[in-house]
Amino acid sequence: MAPVRSVPRIFRLGSWVEARRIAAILRQETIGGTLLLAAALLGMIWANTPWSAGYQALRDFRVGPSALHLDLSLATWAADGLLAIFFFVAGLELKREFVAGDLRDPRRAVVPVAAALGGVAVPAILYLLVAGGSGDGAARGWAVPTATDIAFALAVLAVVGRHLPAALRTFMLTLAVVDDLIAIMIIAVFYTSELAVLPLLGAAVPLAVFALLVQRGNRSWWLLLPLAAATWFLIHESGVHATVAGVLLAFMVPVRPRGRGAGAAGRVTGAHAAAVSGLAEHFEHRFRPISAGVAVPVFAFLSAGVTVGGLSGLTGSLAEPVALGIVVGLVAGKAIGITVATWLVARFTRTSLEEGLGWADTVALGTLGGIGFTVSLLIGDLAFGAGSARAEQATVGVLAGSVGAALAATVLLRLRDRAHRRLQEAQEADEDHDGIPDAYQ
Repeated sequence: MAPVRSVPRIFRLGSWVEARRIAAILRQETIGGTLLLAAALLGMIWANTPWSAGYQALRDFRVGPSALHLDLSLATWAADGLLAIFFFVAGLELKREFVAGDLRDPRRAVVPVAAALGGVAVPAILYLLVAGGSGDGAARGWAVPTATDIAFALAVLAVVGRHLPAALRTFMLTLAVVDDLIAIMIIAVFYTSELAVLPLLGAAVPLAVFALLVQRGNRSWWLLLPLAAATWFLIHESGVHATVAGVLLAFMVPVRPRGRGAGAAGRVTGAHAAAVSGLAEHFEHRFRPISAGVAVPVFAFLSAGVTVGGLSGLTGSLAEPVALGIVVGLVAGKAIGITVATWLVARFTRTSLEEGLGWADTVALGTLGGIGFTVSLLIGDLAFGAGSARAEQATVGVLAGSVGAALAATVLLRLRDRAHRRLQEAQEADEDHDGIPDAYQ
Protein backbone atom coordinates (compact mmCIF):
# COMPACT_ATOMS: atom_id res chain seq x y z
CA MET A 1 0.00 0.00 0.00
CA ALA A 2 1.44 3.35 -1.03
CA PRO A 3 2.12 5.82 1.79
CA VAL A 4 -0.33 8.70 2.13
CA ARG A 5 1.34 12.00 1.31
CA SER A 6 0.43 14.99 3.42
CA VAL A 7 -1.17 17.95 1.65
CA PRO A 8 1.21 20.95 1.48
CA ARG A 9 -0.02 23.80 3.64
CA ILE A 10 0.43 27.56 3.55
CA PHE A 11 1.07 29.13 6.98
CA ARG A 12 1.57 25.73 8.55
CA LEU A 13 2.88 25.63 12.10
CA GLY A 14 6.65 25.84 12.46
CA SER A 15 8.86 24.50 15.21
CA TRP A 16 8.56 25.45 18.89
CA VAL A 17 12.08 26.90 18.88
CA GLU A 18 11.23 29.14 15.94
CA ALA A 19 7.98 30.24 17.57
CA ARG A 20 9.81 31.31 20.74
CA ARG A 21 12.42 33.18 18.73
CA ILE A 22 9.77 35.03 16.73
CA ALA A 23 7.99 35.92 19.97
CA ALA A 24 11.21 37.41 21.38
CA ILE A 25 11.73 39.48 18.22
CA LEU A 26 8.14 40.69 18.34
CA ARG A 27 8.62 41.93 21.90
CA GLN A 28 11.71 43.93 20.91
CA GLU A 29 10.15 45.29 17.72
CA THR A 30 7.03 46.35 19.61
CA ILE A 31 9.15 48.65 21.76
CA GLY A 32 11.04 49.79 18.67
CA GLY A 33 7.80 50.52 16.82
CA THR A 34 6.54 52.61 19.71
CA LEU A 35 9.77 54.63 19.78
CA LEU A 36 9.63 54.98 15.99
CA LEU A 37 6.12 56.39 16.08
CA ALA A 38 6.93 58.76 18.95
CA ALA A 39 10.08 60.03 17.21
CA ALA A 40 8.25 60.61 13.91
CA LEU A 41 5.45 62.49 15.64
CA LEU A 42 7.95 64.64 17.54
CA GLY A 43 9.78 65.54 14.33
CA MET A 44 6.59 66.37 12.45
CA ILE A 45 5.17 68.45 15.33
CA TRP A 46 8.42 70.38 15.78
CA ALA A 47 8.61 71.11 12.02
CA ASN A 48 5.13 72.66 12.16
CA THR A 49 5.67 74.97 15.15
CA PRO A 50 7.03 78.53 15.23
CA TRP A 51 10.36 76.96 16.22
CA SER A 52 10.65 74.94 13.00
CA ALA A 53 13.85 76.79 12.07
CA GLY A 54 15.58 75.05 14.97
CA TYR A 55 14.50 71.68 13.63
CA GLN A 56 15.84 72.47 10.17
CA ALA A 57 19.10 73.74 11.67
CA LEU A 58 19.47 70.48 13.58
CA ARG A 59 18.83 68.39 10.46
CA ASP A 60 21.31 70.44 8.42
CA PHE A 61 24.04 70.57 11.06
CA ARG A 62 27.18 69.14 9.50
CA VAL A 63 29.71 66.99 11.31
CA GLY A 64 32.54 64.70 10.22
CA PRO A 65 36.02 64.85 8.66
CA SER A 66 35.89 66.89 5.46
CA ALA A 67 39.18 65.34 4.24
CA LEU A 68 37.32 62.03 3.87
CA HIS A 69 34.25 63.64 2.30
CA LEU A 70 32.33 62.78 5.46
CA ASP A 71 31.31 66.27 6.57
CA LEU A 72 27.67 65.24 6.31
CA SER A 73 24.49 66.66 7.78
CA LEU A 74 22.89 64.86 10.71
CA ALA A 75 20.01 63.86 8.44
CA THR A 76 22.47 62.26 6.00
CA TRP A 77 24.34 60.50 8.80
CA ALA A 78 21.03 59.05 9.97
CA ALA A 79 20.07 57.86 6.47
CA ASP A 80 23.49 56.55 5.44
CA GLY A 81 24.99 55.53 8.76
CA LEU A 82 22.29 54.58 11.25
CA LEU A 83 20.18 52.77 8.66
CA ALA A 84 23.22 50.65 7.79
CA ILE A 85 22.81 49.17 11.29
CA PHE A 86 19.12 48.57 10.56
CA PHE A 87 19.95 46.72 7.34
CA PHE A 88 22.72 44.78 9.08
CA VAL A 89 20.16 43.38 11.54
CA ALA A 90 17.68 42.73 8.71
CA GLY A 91 20.38 40.87 6.78
CA LEU A 92 21.23 38.73 9.81
CA GLU A 93 17.57 37.87 10.30
CA LEU A 94 17.14 36.97 6.64
CA LYS A 95 20.20 34.71 6.62
CA ARG A 96 19.13 32.98 9.85
CA GLU A 97 15.68 32.31 8.41
CA PHE A 98 16.96 30.74 5.20
CA VAL A 99 20.00 28.92 6.59
CA ALA A 100 18.90 27.61 9.99
CA GLY A 101 15.26 28.64 10.39
CA ASP A 102 12.03 27.01 9.32
CA LEU A 103 12.36 28.67 5.90
CA ARG A 104 15.41 26.63 4.96
CA ASP A 105 12.76 24.34 3.43
CA PRO A 106 12.08 25.82 -0.04
CA ARG A 107 8.45 24.78 0.20
CA ARG A 108 8.04 27.06 3.22
CA ALA A 109 10.16 29.88 1.84
CA VAL A 110 8.32 30.25 -1.46
CA VAL A 111 5.21 31.78 0.13
CA PRO A 112 6.73 34.81 1.94
CA VAL A 113 9.19 35.40 -0.90
CA ALA A 114 6.42 35.40 -3.51
CA ALA A 115 4.26 37.59 -1.26
CA ALA A 116 7.12 40.07 -0.86
CA LEU A 117 7.61 40.21 -4.63
CA GLY A 118 3.90 40.78 -5.18
CA GLY A 119 3.94 43.42 -2.47
CA VAL A 120 6.68 45.25 -4.37
CA ALA A 121 5.37 44.93 -7.94
CA VAL A 122 1.72 45.93 -7.48
CA PRO A 123 2.35 49.12 -5.43
CA ALA A 124 4.96 50.23 -7.99
CA ILE A 125 2.49 49.68 -10.84
CA LEU A 126 -0.30 51.54 -9.07
CA TYR A 127 2.03 54.43 -8.26
CA LEU A 128 3.04 54.75 -11.90
CA LEU A 129 -0.61 54.64 -13.00
CA VAL A 130 -1.49 57.46 -10.60
CA ALA A 131 1.63 59.65 -10.67
CA GLY A 132 3.85 58.43 -13.48
CA GLY A 133 2.34 60.72 -16.11
CA SER A 134 2.45 63.91 -14.05
CA GLY A 135 5.91 64.80 -15.32
CA ASP A 136 8.74 66.64 -13.55
CA GLY A 137 10.44 63.38 -12.58
CA ALA A 138 7.49 62.05 -10.58
CA ALA A 139 8.02 58.57 -12.04
CA ARG A 140 11.30 58.29 -10.12
CA GLY A 141 9.28 57.66 -6.97
CA TRP A 142 7.88 54.34 -8.17
CA ALA A 143 9.78 52.43 -5.47
CA VAL A 144 8.63 54.56 -2.52
CA PRO A 145 5.47 52.51 -1.73
CA THR A 146 7.20 49.14 -2.17
CA ALA A 147 8.75 48.88 1.31
CA THR A 148 7.28 47.45 4.52
CA ASP A 149 8.47 48.84 7.85
CA ILE A 150 9.42 45.95 10.14
CA ALA A 151 9.25 47.76 13.48
CA PHE A 152 6.02 49.65 12.83
CA ALA A 153 4.20 46.68 11.27
CA LEU A 154 5.26 44.19 13.94
CA ALA A 155 4.33 46.67 16.67
CA VAL A 156 0.78 46.85 15.30
CA LEU A 157 0.69 43.05 14.92
CA ALA A 158 1.86 42.51 18.49
CA VAL A 159 -0.67 44.93 19.97
CA VAL A 160 -3.83 43.98 18.07
CA GLY A 161 -3.03 40.43 16.95
CA ARG A 162 -2.10 38.73 20.19
CA HIS A 163 -4.16 35.62 19.43
CA LEU A 164 -3.11 35.21 15.81
CA PRO A 165 -1.29 31.93 15.05
CA ALA A 166 2.49 32.04 15.33
CA ALA A 167 2.76 30.97 11.68
CA LEU A 168 1.18 34.27 10.60
CA ARG A 169 3.65 36.22 12.74
CA THR A 170 6.55 34.30 11.21
CA PHE A 171 5.16 34.98 7.75
CA MET A 172 4.87 38.72 8.43
CA LEU A 173 8.38 38.97 9.85
CA THR A 174 9.93 37.05 6.96
CA LEU A 175 7.94 39.00 4.37
CA ALA A 176 9.12 42.29 5.87
CA VAL A 177 12.75 41.17 5.95
CA VAL A 178 12.66 39.91 2.33
CA ASP A 179 10.89 43.14 1.42
CA ASP A 180 13.78 45.11 2.93
CA LEU A 181 16.31 43.05 0.97
CA ILE A 182 14.43 43.81 -2.26
CA ALA A 183 14.35 47.48 -1.27
CA ILE A 184 18.10 47.62 -0.73
CA MET A 185 18.62 45.96 -4.14
CA ILE A 186 16.35 48.58 -5.70
CA ILE A 187 18.34 51.33 -3.99
CA ALA A 188 21.64 49.88 -5.20
CA VAL A 189 20.49 49.39 -8.80
CA PHE A 190 18.06 52.23 -9.51
CA TYR A 191 19.15 55.01 -7.18
CA THR A 192 22.89 55.00 -7.77
CA SER A 193 23.46 58.01 -10.00
CA GLU A 194 27.26 57.87 -10.26
CA LEU A 195 29.40 54.81 -9.69
CA ALA A 196 33.07 54.98 -8.73
CA VAL A 197 34.48 51.54 -9.52
CA LEU A 198 37.77 51.73 -7.57
CA PRO A 199 36.22 52.40 -4.13
CA LEU A 200 33.63 49.71 -4.83
CA LEU A 201 36.34 47.18 -5.66
CA GLY A 202 38.35 48.39 -2.69
CA ALA A 203 35.42 47.62 -0.37
CA ALA A 204 35.90 43.95 -1.18
CA VAL A 205 39.19 43.91 0.76
CA PRO A 206 37.92 44.84 4.27
CA LEU A 207 34.74 42.88 3.56
CA ALA A 208 36.78 39.75 2.78
CA VAL A 209 38.90 40.15 5.92
CA PHE A 210 35.75 40.68 7.97
CA ALA A 211 34.27 37.51 6.46
CA LEU A 212 37.43 35.52 7.21
CA LEU A 213 37.45 36.60 10.85
CA VAL A 214 33.79 35.95 11.55
CA GLN A 215 33.89 32.60 9.75
CA ARG A 216 36.60 31.64 12.25
CA GLY A 217 34.38 32.72 15.12
CA ASN A 218 36.22 35.94 15.95
CA ARG A 219 34.11 38.34 18.05
CA SER A 220 36.75 40.98 18.78
CA TRP A 221 35.02 44.32 18.22
CA TRP A 222 38.35 46.16 17.92
CA LEU A 223 39.07 44.08 14.81
CA LEU A 224 35.61 43.76 13.28
CA LEU A 225 34.32 47.29 13.82
CA PRO A 226 37.14 49.05 11.89
CA LEU A 227 36.73 46.57 9.03
CA ALA A 228 32.98 47.18 8.95
CA ALA A 229 33.56 50.94 9.03
CA ALA A 230 36.07 50.69 6.18
CA THR A 231 33.60 48.66 4.12
CA TRP A 232 30.86 51.22 4.79
CA PHE A 233 33.16 54.15 3.90
CA LEU A 234 34.33 52.66 0.60
CA ILE A 235 30.81 51.76 -0.49
CA HIS A 236 29.72 55.27 0.46
CA GLU A 237 32.54 56.69 -1.66
CA SER A 238 31.59 54.47 -4.60
CA GLY A 239 28.22 56.19 -5.02
CA VAL A 240 26.21 53.13 -3.99
CA HIS A 241 24.05 53.91 -1.00
CA ALA A 242 26.02 53.09 2.12
CA THR A 243 23.25 51.01 3.69
CA VAL A 244 24.15 48.26 1.20
CA ALA A 245 27.24 47.70 3.34
CA GLY A 246 25.04 46.59 6.23
CA VAL A 247 23.46 43.79 4.21
CA LEU A 248 26.80 42.65 2.73
CA LEU A 249 28.41 42.50 6.17
CA ALA A 250 25.45 40.56 7.57
CA PHE A 251 25.65 37.95 4.82
CA MET A 252 29.27 37.26 5.78
CA VAL A 253 28.35 36.27 9.35
CA PRO A 254 27.96 32.50 9.92
CA VAL A 255 24.66 31.28 11.30
CA ARG A 256 25.89 28.01 12.79
CA PRO A 257 28.99 27.68 14.97
CA ARG A 258 32.07 25.99 13.59
CA GLY A 259 32.46 22.27 14.17
CA ARG A 260 28.75 21.47 14.10
CA GLY A 261 27.31 20.02 10.97
CA ALA A 262 23.83 19.17 9.89
CA GLY A 263 23.87 16.04 12.02
CA ALA A 264 24.39 17.98 15.20
CA ALA A 265 21.70 20.42 14.19
CA GLY A 266 19.30 17.63 13.48
CA ARG A 267 19.48 16.39 17.08
CA VAL A 268 18.07 19.64 18.44
CA THR A 269 14.28 19.72 18.92
CA GLY A 270 13.44 17.34 16.14
CA ALA A 271 15.01 18.29 12.86
CA HIS A 272 15.11 21.99 13.55
CA ALA A 273 18.52 23.60 13.27
CA ALA A 274 17.61 27.02 14.60
CA ALA A 275 18.48 25.89 18.12
CA VAL A 276 22.10 25.71 17.05
CA SER A 277 23.26 29.27 17.49
CA GLY A 278 26.13 30.90 15.71
CA LEU A 279 27.76 34.29 15.48
CA ALA A 280 24.72 35.69 13.67
CA GLU A 281 22.60 35.20 16.78
CA HIS A 282 25.28 36.88 18.91
CA PHE A 283 25.42 39.94 16.65
CA GLU A 284 21.66 40.08 16.29
CA HIS A 285 21.27 40.04 20.06
CA ARG A 286 23.75 42.91 20.39
CA PHE A 287 22.62 45.11 17.50
CA ARG A 288 18.83 44.67 17.38
CA PRO A 289 18.28 46.92 20.44
CA ILE A 290 20.56 49.56 18.87
CA SER A 291 18.68 49.33 15.59
CA ALA A 292 15.15 49.35 17.03
CA GLY A 293 15.84 51.68 19.94
CA VAL A 294 18.26 54.22 18.44
CA ALA A 295 18.99 53.98 14.72
CA VAL A 296 15.45 53.80 13.32
CA PRO A 297 13.81 56.29 15.74
CA VAL A 298 16.56 58.88 15.14
CA PHE A 299 16.20 58.49 11.39
CA ALA A 300 12.41 58.83 11.69
CA PHE A 301 12.77 61.97 13.80
CA LEU A 302 15.08 63.61 11.28
CA SER A 303 13.07 62.51 8.23
CA ALA A 304 9.42 62.92 9.18
CA GLY A 305 9.59 66.64 9.93
CA VAL A 306 7.89 68.07 6.87
CA THR A 307 5.99 71.35 7.03
CA VAL A 308 2.39 70.80 5.94
CA GLY A 309 0.91 74.22 6.70
CA GLY A 310 -2.10 73.05 8.68
CA LEU A 311 -5.07 70.97 7.56
CA SER A 312 -5.50 72.83 4.28
CA GLY A 313 -1.82 72.40 3.48
CA LEU A 314 -1.98 68.69 4.32
CA THR A 315 -5.03 68.24 2.08
CA GLY A 316 -3.27 70.10 -0.73
CA SER A 317 -0.15 67.95 -0.39
CA LEU A 318 -2.19 64.74 -0.51
CA ALA A 319 -3.84 65.93 -3.71
CA GLU A 320 -0.46 66.01 -5.45
CA PRO A 321 0.07 63.00 -7.76
CA VAL A 322 3.26 61.88 -5.96
CA ALA A 323 1.63 61.78 -2.52
CA LEU A 324 -1.60 60.29 -3.87
CA GLY A 325 0.28 57.59 -5.79
CA ILE A 326 2.21 56.61 -2.66
CA VAL A 327 -0.98 56.42 -0.57
CA VAL A 328 -2.70 54.24 -3.18
CA GLY A 329 0.38 52.05 -3.49
CA LEU A 330 0.72 51.51 0.26
CA VAL A 331 -2.91 51.11 1.24
CA ALA A 332 -4.28 49.25 -1.80
CA GLY A 333 -1.20 48.00 -3.65
CA LYS A 334 0.37 46.14 -0.75
CA ALA A 335 -2.84 44.37 0.23
CA ILE A 336 -3.57 43.36 -3.37
CA GLY A 337 -0.01 42.34 -4.21
CA ILE A 338 0.60 40.22 -1.12
CA THR A 339 -2.80 38.53 -1.24
CA VAL A 340 -2.77 37.79 -4.97
CA ALA A 341 0.82 36.47 -4.88
CA THR A 342 -0.04 34.14 -1.99
CA TRP A 343 -3.16 32.94 -3.82
CA LEU A 344 -1.12 32.26 -6.97
CA VAL A 345 1.32 30.14 -4.99
CA ALA A 346 -1.59 28.15 -3.59
CA ARG A 347 -3.18 27.86 -7.02
CA PHE A 348 -0.18 26.66 -8.98
CA THR A 349 1.51 24.53 -6.32
CA ARG A 350 -1.70 22.77 -5.26
CA THR A 351 -1.32 23.86 -1.65
CA SER A 352 -3.99 25.00 0.77
CA LEU A 353 -4.19 27.16 3.84
CA GLU A 354 -3.47 25.63 7.22
CA GLU A 355 -6.57 24.36 9.00
CA GLY A 356 -8.31 27.17 10.86
CA LEU A 357 -6.89 29.92 8.65
CA GLY A 358 -8.70 31.81 5.91
CA TRP A 359 -7.87 34.19 3.11
CA ALA A 360 -9.11 36.99 5.34
CA ASP A 361 -5.92 36.43 7.37
CA THR A 362 -3.84 36.99 4.26
CA VAL A 363 -5.75 40.16 3.38
CA ALA A 364 -5.21 41.48 6.91
CA LEU A 365 -1.47 40.79 6.77
CA GLY A 366 -1.25 42.28 3.28
CA THR A 367 -2.90 45.45 4.53
CA LEU A 368 -0.47 45.52 7.45
CA GLY A 369 2.37 45.33 4.91
CA GLY A 370 1.27 48.75 3.67
CA ILE A 371 3.01 50.38 6.62
CA GLY A 372 6.03 51.51 4.63
CA PHE A 373 7.71 54.00 6.89
CA THR A 374 11.47 53.87 7.39
CA VAL A 375 12.70 52.58 4.03
CA SER A 376 9.97 54.43 2.13
CA LEU A 377 11.13 57.74 3.59
CA LEU A 378 14.70 56.86 2.60
CA ILE A 379 13.74 56.00 -0.99
CA GLY A 380 11.68 59.18 -1.24
CA ASP A 381 14.73 61.30 -0.41
CA LEU A 382 16.89 59.30 -2.83
CA ALA A 383 14.33 59.57 -5.63
CA PHE A 384 13.63 63.29 -5.43
CA GLY A 385 16.49 64.77 -3.40
CA ALA A 386 16.20 65.52 0.30
CA GLY A 387 14.46 68.82 0.99
CA SER A 388 12.91 69.19 -2.48
CA ALA A 389 9.20 69.84 -2.99
CA ARG A 390 8.71 66.38 -4.46
CA ALA A 391 10.52 64.79 -1.50
CA GLU A 392 8.22 66.61 0.93
CA GLN A 393 5.20 65.41 -1.03
CA ALA A 394 6.59 61.88 -0.85
CA THR A 395 7.05 62.21 2.92
CA VAL A 396 3.43 63.33 3.33
CA GLY A 397 2.31 60.40 1.17
CA VAL A 398 4.38 57.93 3.20
CA LEU A 399 3.05 59.25 6.50
CA ALA A 400 -0.58 59.31 5.33
CA GLY A 401 -0.36 55.94 3.58
CA SER A 402 1.33 54.26 6.53
CA VAL A 403 -1.23 55.62 8.99
CA GLY A 404 -4.08 54.61 6.67
CA ALA A 405 -2.69 51.10 6.26
CA ALA A 406 -2.13 50.82 10.02
CA LEU A 407 -5.72 51.83 10.79
CA ALA A 408 -7.20 49.49 8.17
CA ALA A 409 -4.96 46.63 9.32
CA THR A 410 -5.92 47.25 12.94
CA VAL A 411 -9.61 46.77 12.11
CA LEU A 412 -9.00 43.64 10.02
CA LEU A 413 -6.54 42.10 12.47
CA ARG A 414 -8.87 42.75 15.39
CA LEU A 415 -11.63 40.84 13.59
CA ARG A 416 -9.28 37.95 12.80
CA ASP A 417 -7.87 38.02 16.33
CA ARG A 418 -11.33 37.41 17.75
CA ALA A 419 -11.84 34.55 15.29
CA HIS A 420 -8.62 32.86 16.43
CA ARG A 421 -9.07 33.48 20.14
CA ARG A 422 -10.98 30.31 20.87
CA LEU A 423 -8.46 28.19 18.97
CA GLN A 424 -5.63 29.82 20.91
CA GLU A 425 -7.32 29.06 24.22
CA ALA A 426 -7.83 25.45 23.17
CA GLN A 427 -4.13 25.08 22.32
CA GLU A 428 -3.10 26.56 25.66
CA ALA A 429 -5.41 24.15 27.45
CA ASP A 430 -3.73 21.29 25.60
CA GLU A 431 -0.28 22.20 26.94
CA ASP A 432 1.64 19.45 28.78
CA HIS A 433 3.85 19.84 31.80
CA ASP A 434 6.92 20.21 29.58
CA GLY A 435 5.87 23.78 28.68
CA ILE A 436 5.67 23.03 24.96
CA PRO A 437 2.21 23.07 23.35
CA ASP A 438 1.27 19.73 21.84
CA ALA A 439 0.75 21.39 18.46
CA TYR A 440 4.51 21.99 18.23
CA GLN A 441 5.51 18.42 19.11
